[in-house]
Amino acid sequence: MQAWDVIVIGAGAAGLMCAAEAGKRGRRVLVLDHGKRIGRKILMSGGGRCNFTNYHVEPKAFLCANPHFVKSALARYTQWDFIALVEKHRIGYHEKTLGQLFCDDSAQNIVDMLVKECDFAGVSIRLRSEVLNVERLGEGFAVATAGEQYSCHSLVVATGGLSMPKIGASPFGYRLAEQFGLRVLPTRAGLVPFTLQPEDRESLEPLAGVSLPVVAESEDGTRFAENLLFTHRGVSGPAVLQISSYWQPGERVYFELLPAGRLAEGVADSPNQELKTWLGRQLPKRLVEALLAREGLVNKPLKQYTPRELAAIEERLTAWSLKPGGTEGYRTAEVTLGGVDTHELSSKTMMANKVPNLYFVGEVMDVTGWLGGYNFQWAWSSGWVAGQVV
Repeated sequence: MQAWDVIVIGAGAAGLMCAAEAGKRGRRVLVLDHGKRIGRKILMSGGGRCNFTNYHVEPKAFLCANPHFVKSALARYTQWDFIALVEKHRIGYHEKTLGQLFCDDSAQNIVDMLVKECDFAGVSIRLRSEVLNVERLGEGFAVATAGEQYSCHSLVVATGGLSMPKIGASPFGYRLAEQFGLRVLPTRAGLVPFTLQPEDRESLEPLAGVSLPVVAESEDGTRFAENLLFTHRGVSGPAVLQISSYWQPGERVYFELLPAGRLAEGVADSPNQELKTWLGRQLPKRLVEALLAREGLVNKPLKQYTPRELAAIEERLTAWSLKPGGTEGYRTAEVTLGGVDTHELSSKTMMANKVPNLYFVGEVMDVTGWLGGYNFQWAWSSGWVAGQVV
């Protein structure tokens, strides 16, 4: 049985960060991953350029049943710390929108950076090594793969969630948590497109490819100002991905297609224009035609509408309502909501309160960030924190 100080299960963002930090402290660290490549989700992210963090990271951008849990890690290893690491490795990057930072060249730069950090710290990484069994061994753990037996003092679970199953996502981390008596909260797809109800398909499917800026709002009042994109299957775009994390099945989502008061300005400035013509200057024309038909709006000059009719039209445009049929699920989801209950973990170390020397980092736990680099920052922060103590 090969003995190590630390074994990290999962060669993704959080696992590699934790391994590098532990190795820098002189710990003998082994990373095991069942896949063929290191950092597969990193490589796929951001259109292949990896949206690695965000200038505006703060605790309110994270969903967690234990809302104060994220504060310590995010404060101890910030976005500025990770940006400094990126700059140290001379990786070019740029801000896209809303503080989102992307590599100028390729997501491979981030993976190479993490591998270099691990190499510098003496970390061993073994791919195609599926963990088949984990057992308590004294104060540490025995870890078995198909071909090897290992022992370690500290075990770090960095196995991610259920999103993107085609690159190897699995419930392994949840099963391991439950094996050791930790509570796992129900999981579902997050940052994911919506599908349509059957009754909406005829009117909305022809809009596939139409995009526009909106404010999306969930029934709990959460709002995001981003772009909406109509697809052949439903609606997507950043506004939808963001609001999907706050949506529950059966609820409606509201889209501000036009700001409040804009229609009144149109009546004052262009009273003789027909509604369809005026709307066509505010919104994509295909969307206008669909809205007029879907909402049963009569097209006539703006000055001919009564105040009550104008109020009704504005309400429909400032809070256009859609009841999704569901989501596209883990296949296209960027993250997994739910996971290992953070009430079971130390916010300062990521160690399980009831199981000494067992740690969970990254997406496997019940922490989900907004779209735009927040989830990667959680991986860096949680991995760094665990790496200081394992």
